[in-house]
Amino acid sequence: MAEIDPIRLAALTTLQTGAAPARMIDAATEDELVSALRAVWATRDEWFVLGGGSNLFAGDAPFDGTVIRIRTNGIEELPSPHAGRIRVRAQAGHDWDALVAYAVERGYAGIEAMSGIPGTVGAAPVQNIGAYGQEIQETLVEVELLDEHSGEVVVTPASELGLGFRTSVLKHHYGSVAERRAVILSVTLDLAVTGDAGRVVRGEQLRRALQLTGDDPVPLTWVRERILSTRAAKGMLFDPADPDTHGAGSFFQNAIVSEAVARTLPSECPRWPVTPDLDTVTVIPLESYYGLAPKPEAPPSDVKVSAAWLIEHAGIGKGFKLPRSRAGVSTKHALALTNRGGATAGEIAELARFIQSRVHSEFGLLLQPEPVLVDVEL
Repeated sequence: MAEIDPIRLAALTTLQTGAAPARMIDAATEDELVSALRAVWATRDEWFVLGGGSNLFAGDAPFDGTVIRIRTNGIEELPSPHAGRIRVRAQAGHDWDALVAYAVERGYAGIEAMSGIPGTVGAAPVQNIGAYGQEIQETLVEVELLDEHSGEVVVTPASELGLGFRTSVLKHHYGSVAERRAVILSVTLDLAVTGDAGRVVRGEQLRRALQLTGDDPVPLTWVRERILSTRAAKGMLFDPADPDTHGAGSFFQNAIVSEAVARTLPSECPRWPVTPDLDTVTVIPLESYYGLAPKPEAPPSDVKVSAAWLIEHAGIGKGFKLPRSRAGVSTKHALALTNRGGATAGEIAELARFIQSRVHSEFGLLLQPEPVLVDVEL
């Protein structure tokens, strides 16, 4: 590991805000990353890790602590216990889209719809990233963690990460701390080996995005190209020359509400059911069993509603800006808040609060920010 002269976070994040922290460390290998974290934890200094900087909203005041940049890299292929599949282990600092490209080029299916999502591999399970109906939890096997409490490196199966819609036990939500304080060192995925034959696309969201009507297999490379083209059209691929991409992707999460709440929203508001986890095992005490098992009743399903639709129908259209502000809504996508050139964190936060208030006033829902906020209040 190497302690370096602190760099302004505005130069290291796609939202382009934030001053230089008090201290900064670069970790280029897993051993360096473990050593750096243990050293910082021993001092009880404030800290956070920085990967691609695409999901971080940093405040204007200098962070009075240590920022550890994860610069690890590398992919390893491992056998899978399941026929027709392969396991891929990637270092936490590896670029996520580079991992998707690696898999697609070799005919490994399962993450192609997540092409173009910015950031690093280590951040993917923390956020439980997903796109077009495909989420990392579908292929995630395990992660290698450095646990802050014990200081030990442990391998944790995906089932213990509390993966939900854009969340996990490792995620620092706005206004709360992570349930488990740990840093991911590597990620292992289990992917289907399709080769050049491609695969049949089943997910309805992905089929709509790809405009598929038949059930013929499609090449993974074709899926990736279409997804990248779609994301580019929405300003979701970072381009230094395009201010519409100078953001943190979707700034607000799509709202997850009960069916009852969803029914109060206009019928035109796009919504998708969130399938509940069903307990397939029913335990009946012997003294209560009379030969018939009760019919299981599925609990009411939560509903995901479009935050972009809520924003636009609260009167905030694409390209919206507050007077004299250098922050604005993307001209391509209502969910993206962008730095139009030299905007402070305060300006972006002011815009975010205004949007939250308009949506809450119009629909009674409080939109939650998706990026990690450091020294910023909404």
